[in-house]
Amino acid sequence: MRDIKFLLKKSAGRDTIVRRYSSRYRRDSSEMQTLLKNLLNAWIAKSCQLSAITNAVISMKTLIIKSLLTSLCQREERFPSIKRGLRGVFLLLPLFFVLLVNSGIAKETGLSEESQGCLGCHGKKGITASFENNEFVEAYVDAEKFKASIHNSLTCSDCHIDFSADKHPERRFRSKEQYTIQLSRVCRRCHTQEQIKAKSIHARLFSEEEEGRSHPCTNCHGSHSIIRVGKRMFKNEEQYCLKCHGNGVEMEFKNGEILSLGIDISLLNDSVHNKLSCSDCHFGFSSEEHPQRNFRSRREYTLASSENCRRCHFDKYTKTLESIHFSVLSQGNLRAPVCIDCHGSHSISHFGKERISIARRCQRCHSEVYNVYTKSVHGNALINESNQDVPICIDCHRVHDIQNPLTLEYHERIPEMCGNCHADKAIMGKYGLSTDVVKTYLTDFHGVTLSFYKMQRETLTKPARPIAVCTDCHGTHNITSTRGTSAAILKANMVKRCRQCHKDATKNFPDAWLSHYEPSLKKAQLVFVINRAYDILMPVMVIGLLLQIILHIWRYAINR
Repeated sequence: MRDIKFLLKKSAGRDTIVRRYSSRYRRDSSEMQTLLKNLLNAWIAKSCQLSAITNAVISMKTLIIKSLLTSLCQREERFPSIKRGLRGVFLLLPLFFVLLVNSGIAKETGLSEESQGCLGCHGKKGITASFENNEFVEAYVDAEKFKASIHNSLTCSDCHIDFSADKHPERRFRSKEQYTIQLSRVCRRCHTQEQIKAKSIHARLFSEEEEGRSHPCTNCHGSHSIIRVGKRMFKNEEQYCLKCHGNGVEMEFKNGEILSLGIDISLLNDSVHNKLSCSDCHFGFSSEEHPQRNFRSRREYTLASSENCRRCHFDKYTKTLESIHFSVLSQGNLRAPVCIDCHGSHSISHFGKERISIARRCQRCHSEVYNVYTKSVHGNALINESNQDVPICIDCHRVHDIQNPLTLEYHERIPEMCGNCHADKAIMGKYGLSTDVVKTYLTDFHGVTLSFYKMQRETLTKPARPIAVCTDCHGTHNITSTRGTSAAILKANMVKRCRQCHKDATKNFPDAWLSHYEPSLKKAQLVFVINRAYDILMPVMVIGLLLQIILHIWRYAINR
């Protein structure tokens, strides 16, 4: 730039420079004058685009080389060897000047002359290419991203082999997919199939491609902003992994099932594991290693992936080993739920106070039980009233160490489970329910008998017979409210319950039971009066008996 300004100041102006350089080439002198004028006009007028300068330089360089070779060939016999050498050096000076200008442009932009020329159009936003099915693709190229790409040293025609500065053919494609597949084949001209297959992830894609499923390179690597594959090029590990898994990546199993491996970054950021890296869970995978694993089915893959959870949650994992789910799984039932089935994978969230979401997770396997629960007094309050006080699945069945509800041990713990809520005065006070349900049960015939049988089973190891507990009368998942129900219907339901154990129970059999109410002047008045009479009579009888004994001893001592 300084050389040109110096020439402009010392010479007679622009025309002098043009005549000085163009007069050395007798052939095509007028063309050379035109080119030099265009170059100087473009350089002096700073508002002109750089592509105009580049095009002028390219044309000048071609013409100078052509004229130089012609002159040397015609005058080879006319000059001695020394003069011919000096003449060649003198003739190379204009070429040297043009090359200096050209190298300055390339250094300033970081791109080749051809790329600069193409960016004259493709560097403008809004340019698109449309297809026969009305799809379109953006033809805009970001110059800065292209300069930062691994292919910044290539020219446009190195990849777009049918295009050049003089040739721009119009091609027709049925769809965007066809266009993408066609252009991705260009990558194989430099990256051989053997080189690509060296990575295990690419080997699997090649096998799928042989089966007819195309995987264009640009789906993962992009087109004009390709960067070197390596973790160091990304801010974090997630960004590196999402380069592929942020797109529609799929995994096919031997039985034909297909699993989408695409990750929604918004769900990942909202998960409880948002501070973890991908390799913390996907152990064995990194930017250097991506082993190919084969599974027979999607379910087999889920079971294998759930094993990763125990590396951090070993305490929870050990509890699952005692659950009915693990017992069923160990017996060969692969449908038994594991960690991922309940908690999810990349969208794991805190359950918090949304207790209904827990019940809906259980619904995935126990849909029939869930439908019955939603119609019960507990399920109706949870779903329709958003009542967070009512029990849900894990309150009775627990979370990780879920027991078999058909065992005798589970059956005997039911009064304790129900008492966790129904003996809580803070909760029962909201709804006007009695908190004496556990006490009245344990002091009644059934509760006392249950306690005796538990003691007998633990000490004498004798088989125990099942005793009636809460669920035998009230039901399990289909518990209904006793409010608003007529006494006749309630009594009929009680008779059905009693006859499950007492086959000969009459219609009046339930009348012998006082329910969970304490006798009072409002409820079971006769029983209340008798209880109070006994409370007075029994102490009087005991005191009278003791007095009689004392008097009898005293009289015996005196008479002696």
